[in-house]
Amino acid sequence: MIALLRFAGVGFVVLSVIYLGVSLYSRAVRRGKLEREWDEEIRQGDREGFIREGLAEYDHSLRRKLILGVYVVPAIVIGTIIYVINYM
Repeated sequence: MIALLRFAGVGFVVLSVIYLGVSLYSRAVRRGKLEREWDEEIRQGDREGFIREGLAEYDHSLRRKLILGVYVVPAIVIGTIIYVINYM
């Protein structure tokens, strides 16, 4: 039982680091697209305000929520493997 808890703890830490990296990368890509859109098309008003609003929309988007799959998918795969090995 201790081994399972240790495995789950280490797995959670590793998945958290991966989640943080993917989340920061995705946000940086979105920020770059907003900056490029501003530079090529809009060029009027408050640039930082435009980027801030775009990132606020991104924070509530489906893409942001899908990144949580970093936790869900490995847990399902490992659970399935454990089930198949032990009960089939």
